[in-house]
Amino acid sequence: MAGTSTHTVTNQPPPLVGYDVFSADRALVEAVERYTDPDVSDEVRSELSALGRSAGSGQLQEWAVQANEHPPRLHTHDRYGHRTDEVEFHPAWHRLLGKGVSAGLTGAWGRPAGHVRRAAGFLVWTQVEAGNCCPLSMTHAAVPALRADPGLAAEWEPRLTSTVYDRELRPAGQKAGALFGMGMTEKQGGSDVRANTTEARPLAEAGTYVLTGHKWFCSAPMSDAFLVLAQAPDGLTCFLVPRVLADGTRNVFRIQRLKDKLGNRSNASAEVEFDGTWARRVGEEGRGVRTIIGMVAATRLDCALGSAGLMRQAVAQAIHHSTHREAFGGRLVDKPLMRNVLADLALESEAATALALRLAAAYDDGGERERAFLRLAVPAAKYWITKRCAPVAVEAAECLGGNGYVEDSGLPRLVRESPLNSVWEGAGNVQALDVLRALRREPGALDACLTEIGRAHGADHRLDRAVKDLFTELADLDGIEGRARRLVERLALVLQGSLLVRHAPPQVADAFCASRLGGDHGASFGTLPGGLDLASVVERARPVP
Repeated sequence: MAGTSTHTVTNQPPPLVGYDVFSADRALVEAVERYTDPDVSDEVRSELSALGRSAGSGQLQEWAVQANEHPPRLHTHDRYGHRTDEVEFHPAWHRLLGKGVSAGLTGAWGRPAGHVRRAAGFLVWTQVEAGNCCPLSMTHAAVPALRADPGLAAEWEPRLTSTVYDRELRPAGQKAGALFGMGMTEKQGGSDVRANTTEARPLAEAGTYVLTGHKWFCSAPMSDAFLVLAQAPDGLTCFLVPRVLADGTRNVFRIQRLKDKLGNRSNASAEVEFDGTWARRVGEEGRGVRTIIGMVAATRLDCALGSAGLMRQAVAQAIHHSTHREAFGGRLVDKPLMRNVLADLALESEAATALALRLAAAYDDGGERERAFLRLAVPAAKYWITKRCAPVAVEAAECLGGNGYVEDSGLPRLVRESPLNSVWEGAGNVQALDVLRALRREPGALDACLTEIGRAHGADHRLDRAVKDLFTELADLDGIEGRARRLVERLALVLQGSLLVRHAPPQVADAFCASRLGGDHGASFGTLPGGLDLASVVERARPVP
């Protein structure tokens, strides 16, 4: 039979590939420029644009698929029965992780605009493949915890901030670059780390211990070292556990199994057992939570950044598809109802980016007031941004119709990944309770947040009214724990509203304030009120290959 006309492909969008992921994100570019000194702005823009071009390349997108189609495998023993406790990764994983390290995603500390440029890079890199961002995040975040011990910091910080990726397990002193993991959670305690039962027994050499216990979640078990919590004689304490000891022997680090996770499948999460495991104390005995909290805060910010990145990629894919797809006599992007959905998604994405980059800028500032701001704003942002990620990803997938439910589109991987950051580093209730703790113990934190919000006072009546509602919520402390999520949501929204009113185009700020603060919004996306310039909102969010 002649002819195969039924297989002619029409009305299918081209792949979103071969573009600069950073430069195509107007909200991100403007945020970076806002928080970067002019004397380094060209350098930062060039660096991030180079990373954006890599992230948008077909080669890296293929590596991302491979890394997820071939998840890590655990090898507990060699052929002769000796324990090896090694995790095997697909070569694509190593290529992606190596590029992330070489791009400086573990090296924010001490660089001009280091946290802003690194935050923007992390947001971009998450859009390629989120799994390899876990070890990048923990390596970056280990630095403030290690600084509790100047000797350890001097030894390890140059390796952690290095742009050299060395995947071999050998003594850290022989490596130009190293990765860090974390092990806090145990079976019986979960987020209640003070319930940990892992024991630390002091050795004769000052500051050294042996650990005995079992960690329920240990992230990135192929790393060179880990920060863990254990019960020392004077209470819960932070320790550094190297994978390989200085003499070249393997530390006791028994990987019992890898978790079979919903998403984040390219990354290994393990249960590990310590049994006479050598460790070095970080900070003082009994002050483990205080020591490791700097790492926790930094990884919580990365949760917000990661979710902002996932939302941005989901929105970019939805708008790209709708720009090229025709239905019912015209392009989908021009249909009023689809435009409403896309604009609604774009608002969520831009608000997340604006708040996450503002937090990174506070890290760069480093002043007392900015530290107070972070104490309250980080858990609030982590709570709200990560909560919004999953519904954004699901709605964006629906914009592609049935195509969004097919693995080839890439949207299912985003959907599976979208809940992760909400549960990592403390789920929603933990973040809400942390906000309450900061309100009670650190009044300067609330003052710093209200000062930030107040910079937009009088610019939008809906924002002003939402701030008054927040004051009302704060004034009523009876039963506050049961209302903590409501309070944290309002705090995050008014922070986002203040930033957008001051820095985003009027069309974006107007739509955000009307829907998120003014209450003119339904229970699902695509229910923005009439009279808004939604076409401009969508166009601003459109990725331009």
